Amino acid sequence: MPAAFPVTAATPAGAEALDRLRHWPGEHRVAVGLSGGVDSSLTAALLVEAGWEVEGLTLWLMSGKGACCAEGLVDAAGICEQLEIPHHVVDSRDTFQREIVNGLIEGYQAGITPLPCSRCNRAVKFSPMLQWAQEERGLARIATGHYARLRFDDSTGRWRLLRGLDARKDQSYFLYDLTQEVLARVVFPLGELTKPDTRLEAARHGLRTAAKPESQDLCLADHHGSMRAFLDAYLPPRQGEIVLQDGTVVGEHDGIEHFTIGQRKGLGIAWSEPLHVVSLDAAMNRVVVATRDQAGRSHCVVGAINWVSMAPPAPEHSQMVQVQVRYRSAPVPARLTTMDTEASDAAAERPHRCRLDFVDPQFSITPGQAAVFYDGDAVLGGGLIQSSA
Repeated sequence: MPAAFPVTAATPAGAEALDRLRHWPGEHRVAVGLSGGVDSSLTAALLVEAGWEVEGLTLWLMSGKGACCAEGLVDAAGICEQLEIPHHVVDSRDTFQREIVNGLIEGYQAGITPLPCSRCNRAVKFSPMLQWAQEERGLARIATGHYARLRFDDSTGRWRLLRGLDARKDQSYFLYDLTQEVLARVVFPLGELTKPDTRLEAARHGLRTAAKPESQDLCLADHHGSMRAFLDAYLPPRQGEIVLQDGTVVGEHDGIEHFTIGQRKGLGIAWSEPLHVVSLDAAMNRVVVATRDQAGRSHCVVGAINWVSMAPPAPEHSQMVQVQVRYRSAPVPARLTTMDTEASDAAAERPHRCRLDFVDPQFSITPGQAAVFYDGDAVLGGGLIQSSA
């Protein structure tokens, strides 16, 4: 038992988390993905306290400053030293550059606003961590500090991904792209804790990260100072026009990558009423804007769908769902209707498509972002918005 093991009693929420971990089915050996933040630190500490055999695993994603890089590596190593568990660092910089950085640049050049976090979870973090842990350490499970919950549904034989108990910290939106095979081998110890619970439990364990501030931005923005600085490092300025939907020129821009659908502030336009970005025309290098009453979208097409808590439905299946189109947006009702797979997508890893018809018009339907479908707290599935025309 580690020397830093706490001597004070757990909080009620911490005690419940420990009880769940002690009764978790299967082998209690796990690699914990450690970023150097308080959430992953407490994940490791709770697993150790619950009697699991724990090893720390940190992915080296970028060089230089950034919460997930230099500082994070130091804090992750310190947590492992404190808990007296092994710590492994895996150099994932090439994978991160290929899958995330290059993908972001290509997306912004094409006039879409990519969602890197869900892709990073699928292509850079969860599957690669599971593979490394199994092959290098003989560990069949990984655990992370995400605020989400898992339940196995005996009636369907599928793992159900549920929202985290803390609605303000719920991260299920970013986890929609994880497969059943991955979910079967993942542990989320913090899914039924609130953030204040996490801070209290981290303090109880005396973790060096207990009071560490949270990163408020995408890791690439932290790393470069801002998202604009990241984009400017890879994309040269390209001046173009800001136009109304009828083609009337109302302003100029220095790169469509600096705009996103629904944006109202920072357009640099003097107009009789507020204007919102409604589309990004990469071919013409134009930012298209409209008034709010013209900016709403009644439907969108979603592709590359990963079905999670439900099996892939038949073509032309229709049902009402709650849809979240941005991480911080509230879920809204919509009718989901599955569509035939396009010939160009037939061989793709995720060929499924659907159409979403919103009960009320939505103002931030952004190609490249994820639309995640919920039934209550359960993630039914999700995919990438392809169009809203």
